[in-house]
Amino acid sequence: MNVYVFGNEDLNIDNRAIKTANKLKTKIKDINFIRIDVNQDLPISESKNLIILDTVMGLDEVTEIKENDLDKLILTKSLTAHDYDLGFQLKYLRKLRKISSFTILGIPMSGKLDYLRITSILRKLVAQDMHGS
Repeated sequence: MNVYVFGNEDLNIDNRAIKTANKLKTKIKDINFIRIDVNQDLPISESKNLIILDTVMGLDEVTEIKENDLDKLILTKSLTAHDYDLGFQLKYLRKLRKISSFTILGIPMSGKLDYLRITSILRKLVAQDMHGS
C-alpha cells in the first residue's frame, strides 16, 4: 500500500509528517511511503483509495480526515500553497471519479506524537486495502 507523504522539509512547522514517515518506514510492513514535493500534483492510485500523511494545523492529536471532512479542509487557512491545492485536488479528483475515497492521517504541528496510534491506524488501513474495503 502506498502512503503519500506531504510537507516541506525546510519548514519545522510543516515537516512533521516527513519525519514521522522516516521514523516508521522500516517498522511497518506492506507500506511504501512516497514523498510528494510541495509543487507536485497528487498521484492517482490504481486502487482509487488514497492514503495521505500530512502535518495539519489545528490538531491536538493524530486524526483521520475522511471524505466527509473535505469541505473543512478546503476552508482552513493555508500555511503553504499546497494546503489549498491538496483540498482542491481531492475535490476535483473525486468529481472526475479518479479516486473513490481518501484518508489523510493528520499529524499535529506540535506536542508529543502517539506513534502507537499512528502505527495502529496505518495497519488498519493496510488491512482494509488488502480486503478491498
